[in-house]
Amino acid sequence: MPSKLLAAASAMFLATTLAACSTAPSGADSSAPADDGLTLAEVQEAGELVVGTEGTYRPFSFHEGGSGELTGYDVEVITAVAEKLDVEVAFQETQWDAIFAGLESGRFDVIANQVSINDERKESYDFSAPYTISPGVLIVAEGNSDITDFEDLDGKTTAQSLTSNWYTVAEEAGANVEAVEGWAQAAELLRQGRVDATVNDELTFLDYEKTEGDTGLKIVAKTDDASQNAFAFRKGSKDLVEAVDAALQELRDDGTLAAISDKYFGADVSQ
Repeated sequence: MPSKLLAAASAMFLATTLAACSTAPSGADSSAPADDGLTLAEVQEAGELVVGTEGTYRPFSFHEGGSGELTGYDVEVITAVAEKLDVEVAFQETQWDAIFAGLESGRFDVIANQVSINDERKESYDFSAPYTISPGVLIVAEGNSDITDFEDLDGKTTAQSLTSNWYTVAEEAGANVEAVEGWAQAAELLRQGRVDATVNDELTFLDYEKTEGDTGLKIVAKTDDASQNAFAFRKGSKDLVEAVDAALQELRDDGTLAAISDKYFGADVSQ
């Protein structure tokens, strides 16, 4: 073959090879979103519902005495839901700031840890019907007279979990936020005088006072809107969410949710 024809043939072969390498495999659709959701049938086939929770967030998810059996409001509610679904419940404990990554990776099927529903999270996760309704509260040391409302947080330092709704409340009020792993650490920093305030769930604070006695802390303001807390699932879990919602409704109707609420808070916080 003449050299000019050989060169042309080689160029054509190279172009064809490069084109083939850059083409997606047959049948692949790179633009199609992955469906990582979970169905009720898959959970029932596995025989268990794997639940992500902190295990250090009293009274919702904690170990009695620090080393006892895992218990708490959320633990009892999701266990009752699993019974309605006719499956066992298996808990995977993790820090709050890693809990959504664990859900996304498939380490567990659902988060039961007082996850507040908001627009941003609804874009990424599916949620059950709320099973806890509670306002947020602004907490300071008893001797603090400088902070009486959220507007007083401007320029002050608060302790918050970076991925919680309360972080957003504090930041929008102008606070300098110090990151913590959860309520216990925030309360300790506040009691030590290392931060000026913290914003958290009212029920968490009330249980803390009931458990610890004289904490030296006080509530000075509440959020206008109550937080609605629900179980969080991977997107695409509609079938499983509907089954969980049906179970929650049965638990409301038969008084189970009210009884669990009264055990931990002395009132029905599920309505």
